[in-house]
Amino acid sequence: MNCCLLLPFMFGIPLIRPCFTATEISTTDEVKHLVGSHFRVKRGWMWNQFFVPEEMNKTNYHIGQLRSDLDNGNNSFQYKLLGAGAGSIFVIDERTGDIYAVQKLDREERSLYTLRAQVIDGTTGRAVEPESEFVIRVSDINDNEPKFLDEPYEAIVPEMSPEGTLVIQVTANDADDPSSGNNARLLYSLLQGQPYFSIEPTTGVIRISSKMDRELQDEYWVIIQAKDMIGLPGALSGTTSVLIKLSDVNDNKPIFKERLYRLTVSESAPAGTSIGKIMAYDNDIGENAEMDYSIEDDSQTFDIITNNETQEGIVILKKKVDFEHQNQYRVRANVKNRHVDEKLMEYHVEASTTFIRVQVEDEDEPPVFLLPYYLFEIFEESPHGSFVGMVSAIDPDQRKSPIRYSMTRSKVFSIDDNGTIITTNPLDREISAWYNLSIIATEKYNVQQISAVPVYVLVLNVNDHAPEFSEYYDTYVCENAGSGQVIQTISAVDRDESIEDHHFYFNLPVEDTKNSSFIIIDNEDNTAVILTNRTGFSLEEEPVFYISVLIADNGIPSLTSTNTLTIHICDCDDYGSTHTCRNKDLTLAMGFRTEVILAILISIMIICGFVFLILGLKQRRKQTLFPEKGEDFRENIFRYDDEGGGEEDTEAFDIAELRSSTIMRERKTRKTATAEIRSLYRQSLQVGPDSAIFRKFILEKLEEANTDPCAPPFDSLQTYAFEGTGSLAGSLSSLGSAVSDQDENYDYLNELGPRFKRLACMFGSAMRSNN
Repeated sequence: MNCCLLLPFMFGIPLIRPCFTATEISTTDEVKHLVGSHFRVKRGWMWNQFFVPEEMNKTNYHIGQLRSDLDNGNNSFQYKLLGAGAGSIFVIDERTGDIYAVQKLDREERSLYTLRAQVIDGTTGRAVEPESEFVIRVSDINDNEPKFLDEPYEAIVPEMSPEGTLVIQVTANDADDPSSGNNARLLYSLLQGQPYFSIEPTTGVIRISSKMDRELQDEYWVIIQAKDMIGLPGALSGTTSVLIKLSDVNDNKPIFKERLYRLTVSESAPAGTSIGKIMAYDNDIGENAEMDYSIEDDSQTFDIITNNETQEGIVILKKKVDFEHQNQYRVRANVKNRHVDEKLMEYHVEASTTFIRVQVEDEDEPPVFLLPYYLFEIFEESPHGSFVGMVSAIDPDQRKSPIRYSMTRSKVFSIDDNGTIITTNPLDREISAWYNLSIIATEKYNVQQISAVPVYVLVLNVNDHAPEFSEYYDTYVCENAGSGQVIQTISAVDRDESIEDHHFYFNLPVEDTKNSSFIIIDNEDNTAVILTNRTGFSLEEEPVFYISVLIADNGIPSLTSTNTLTIHICDCDDYGSTHTCRNKDLTLAMGFRTEVILAILISIMIICGFVFLILGLKQRRKQTLFPEKGEDFRENIFRYDDEGGGEEDTEAFDIAELRSSTIMRERKTRKTATAEIRSLYRQSLQVGPDSAIFRKFILEKLEEANTDPCAPPFDSLQTYAFEGTGSLAGSLSSLGSAVSDQDENYDYLNELGPRFKRLACMFGSAMRSNN
């Protein structure tokens, strides 16, 4: 029995009604429910839909039936199925209109198929009705497990975080239809990670459930499971792993592992020397492990700085130590973190401390003077050996070595072994008022240990210089000068040093006071004036007056000097001015100076002319006596008593100066080559050369030069060593040749072997060519 659903016309066109067999509907309750629920009115027409369960393994699964209202059972009607999937996934019985699914469907691949149906009259081949469109929906089943798409998961959370702190949220995805029952409804659970972590079942948020210490364990692996169908039986599940790392917080203070550190330092170590290291350990890492060291009680001798790379404490010497003063130190050092959060101050209440014991090592130190410098005073003109002062130095070491003293480069002072300084020469303050000395102290047991101290000697003044005129006075007085006329103002200077300002007293000698033509008046300001003591002077009778002026100083004891003032009588002009006399003297002085200068210049010119004349005559004599000087013709005489240094042992000189055209050595006749070779061979066996010939020759030239008044003044005489007697070829020097050697026969050189082949070619062939 068939049950068909009659659908109204859509847009005036009769629709094919879908029909389902009663048995299929009854066996598929879900489909029956869906069919009833999905026939909904939309915009005034009914929507045809068929539902097929996915993953249905039944072959030729019957979906439904299409049947036209015009079909009255006549077998001439044929049903056609068109659209995507028609013929491959879905097929239709052309006679009955039954639709079958021939393949297993997967909703996750495709959940909706839109097909078209058409009824054709088989006899005429024409369409009975227009095409009708319908939909086949694939209904969902729970065939996909949840999957975590963002894995792997990794999270970082600070250690010691309180309970409930959010760590991370994980999310799983289920490909099933979320609107179809509970197929895609997930529940999360924790498979691994208790008791430190928990997870919210519906959101997948992981939270901390217990405090954790990074120093005990710094990372955790947590396994999360996700189940669909809200965990009901038959649900599918998926898992993922989460790596949770604990970041460090400064919950540990640095601690010294050693309660006592032993260090040593030499007493010779300068300030700033590193004498050792101390080390504290912090279980934290990074910035939380950075620490600062310090010394308690504000030590004046030691300090600690931190090495930021190794976090070590470097103990530094702030000032030098003295073994003899204190040979051991004990200080306390502490350490604390550099960066501490206020929330974590409870972990850093008390700083870790340790003790440092520093042992001072004794060193052989140089002597130490009792004062950094010495200042002594002594009066000038003190006699030889006068006591100046005494310096003292001691050996700071325990053995107390005796000290010796010395002084560097002083011709005025000396010092003995006791450090007493005395004078060795008279002192003159006007020459040198201060002496800077350097006294050296040397240990007797170790002369390498020395030290020096500056000594300043101040030479005190003694009034040993009498005052004198401050300048030379050129004084004139007119013949018609009246009595009491001021003719000169004088002043004085004193080379001595005075504690008070200098004060000078001027006066005339007692014997000149009564009969003097001039008087002196002291102005009491270190100056005095000279006045005439009579009226009228005669230039012809007394052209010049010499008066003695006594000048006394205020030194202790006071010194007095006698100074002579020269006064010239002047024939003044009508106005009584002495400028005419002054200018005349100046002119005379200038004229005298000019005459002297001219005389000197003339003398210089005469001397220069004479010198040039002598040089010209000598040059002409040189050119006539030695015409060969213009040629580049030099000869050397060598004497080889040993291997020598070659040409560096000789200096060239002009042998032509030793030769003369008047006295020539006689030329020896040449022996035959064979006889001469034998003679030279015998000479080569002698112990040394005979230099009598050369000595005689030099003496002859020297005598000739001494007796010749026209000989050039630049004769050079230099003695050279003899060449040696071992050469079979003899000497090639031309000293013994007074004439040309063009008539010489050098063919015997060919008999001397291959070493003389070059000389034979040069002289033998050349001579034959010239001849």
